[in-house]
Amino acid sequence: MVAIIWHGNVGCSTNTALQLSCKQYRCTTFHNCIPFIFEVPTMQLLVSSSHNCNSYAIQYMGTDQLELRTVNVTRYVTPLREGGSLPAIAEADDDFLYVLKFRGAGQGMRSLIADLIGGEIARALGLKVPEIVFANLDSAFGRSEPDEEIQELLRKSEGLNLGLHYLAGSITFDPAATTVSPLLSSQIVWLDALLTNVDRTARNTNMLSWKKELWLIDHGACLYFHHSGGNWQQQAQRPFVQIKDHVLLPLASELQAVDATFKQILTTEAIHHIVASVPDEWLIENSFGVASNEMRHIYNMFLTTRVASSAIFVNEALHAREALI
Repeated sequence: MVAIIWHGNVGCSTNTALQLSCKQYRCTTFHNCIPFIFEVPTMQLLVSSSHNCNSYAIQYMGTDQLELRTVNVTRYVTPLREGGSLPAIAEADDDFLYVLKFRGAGQGMRSLIADLIGGEIARALGLKVPEIVFANLDSAFGRSEPDEEIQELLRKSEGLNLGLHYLAGSITFDPAATTVSPLLSSQIVWLDALLTNVDRTARNTNMLSWKKELWLIDHGACLYFHHSGGNWQQQAQRPFVQIKDHVLLPLASELQAVDATFKQILTTEAIHHIVASVPDEWLIENSFGVASNEMRHIYNMFLTTRVASSAIFVNEALHAREALI
């Protein structure tokens, strides 16, 4: 792994382009600022900051798979009682706060897999997603937790879990209060149609406004084919009819242009890099009854087939939008 340290002040209006020769970088800001990941398919890293920070560490992340950081959870801060999964805000040994998704909750590790794959595909397409990390939960953690339900959840979640960097001060996206461009709306609709994401509706947008930008979170409801088993090939080529309920669909007037662009970015190689980052232990228990390496292959093939057949879900989105407007 190659690390490049860049020192210099980056202010609110500064865009600094670093000409580099590698494709994927993690940019970690210091002095209690948030870590960012930049995907650089054009061989150029554009650092754009809306906060002040005077030191950046940029690491080449390799070519075989994403190398997500692993942190150790040190403190359970507070539960986020949303739905049945009981995510929580927790502190880790890097002194950052994370929204922790537990392997012992709700849909279990399949939800973590969907969150990881969905979030990193979004990032690869240039959309904003908080840094995703693996969060290790020690067996001794949570023994003093007074809430029996939470204590049981922590006990079932010993080992590797998933964390998203906590965006302090962010607010839930409100479509009535925030304007989203047709291009960005089309990009997010395309992403969610690809991933079969049923959870980006007006009732639950799973988007945050932070530093005057739109951030995508909570992709655990994506890839619902992996809950049912069966014929994944057939499911990969189905239209996504639930796209009619997408909160940004009325604004998504550039779907065909986005389709052409995103299919060039989301290559078979890019998909394999992302899927390769899923831990083997998360793949062992699956609804297909196959070994972990075969399950990884199924995720790869499902996604590559779906990208190749994108006209199916794009046309469905176009028809659903016509019905709305």
